Amino acid sequence: MTDALVIGAGPAGLMAAEALSLAGRHVTVAEAKPSPGRKLLMAGKSGLNLTKDEDFETFLSAYGNGAKRLHPMLAAFGPDAIQSWAKGLEQQVFTGSTGRVFPKAMKASPLLRAWLTRLDGQGVTLNTRWRWTGWVGDSVAFDTPDGPQTLTPDVTVLACGGASWARLGSDGAWARHVPGETTPFQPANMGFAVDWSDHMQRHFGQPVKNVGLTAGMAQARGEFIISKRGVEGGGIYAVSAAMRDGAPLLLDLAPDLSLDDVRARLKRPRGKASLSNFLRKTLRFDPVKQALLMEFARPVPDDLAPVIKDLPVRVVGPRPIDEAISTAGGLRFDVLDENLMLRSRPGTFAAGEMLDWEAPTGGYLLTACLATGLWAGQTASKYSA
Repeated sequence: MTDALVIGAGPAGLMAAEALSLAGRHVTVAEAKPSPGRKLLMAGKSGLNLTKDEDFETFLSAYGNGAKRLHPMLAAFGPDAIQSWAKGLEQQVFTGSTGRVFPKAMKASPLLRAWLTRLDGQGVTLNTRWRWTGWVGDSVAFDTPDGPQTLTPDVTVLACGGASWARLGSDGAWARHVPGETTPFQPANMGFAVDWSDHMQRHFGQPVKNVGLTAGMAQARGEFIISKRGVEGGGIYAVSAAMRDGAPLLLDLAPDLSLDDVRARLKRPRGKASLSNFLRKTLRFDPVKQALLMEFARPVPDDLAPVIKDLPVRVVGPRPIDEAISTAGGLRFDVLDENLMLRSRPGTFAAGEMLDWEAPTGGYLLTACLATGLWAGQTASKYSA
């Protein structure tokens, strides 16, 4: 018997399933892929960033335009609650120097295994290779290994993900089932293409460390990677929304020095030293920073200091949406009520990345997925037609 259906077995869907089962609902989770949590596992390969340990107002501000609508969900299940939840799955956590919170195991697989075991013990049924194909009247339709199937639950939670990493299940195909209720998808937390000159080839794969990044009103401090295709990594992701909207990318290659400090150092006697050796000695620029400077500052101006503090990077445009860490766009909040229920289809709720919100990496993405999944599951559990 199924009186509660969850579509999607990522973090939002599994959290909704947990809330529904704890409320006494008989829950079935339908997952299109052969196994659950594929994007979560991929994200955890480089260290599963669960959340960010910082004051709530600072944390909430990371969600930009989505902060107002996400406020109650994040207040109910924010960074502290996320850490307690992980510990409840016997996954001890630690906080890094930047405030990012990770499980001590670092990977996602131990947490996911413990979570699935707990859900199974609560009676949650997981059906894999069940792809949602829309509604037939009041029934929810699927393509399954055993052919077309329909379920008619009392409540449904949609947790189908965004539109990036299609091979892991987030392909955005669900949008055709809710025509007129979505904002078009855009890449978020993505890299940008750059037409490098030949001399940059030897630096592909190298990190650019300790730089300031500015794009429009967005500012960040960190590092990024020079790749064959362009620039990517945490520093770029932090300002990617503004870059996507057309703001130019400016790099501060010496963020610990003022413009006057840089200018003063550059006025030191150079003697017979080459420019690269001079920059290495006076500003401690490694070969990667020197290469970036030569790539975008030729011809070299007489006064190099302003360029070092505001180096314009000529990007071609964002990398394709399927390469993005996440997406902007999705189900608009105005088509949902305060319980995350679709106004057009009572008894159907939505959560996770399929909602129209955007956040930087650093634990914000996963926290909001878990928080909205819990909110949708709890409010759905109380729904009666």
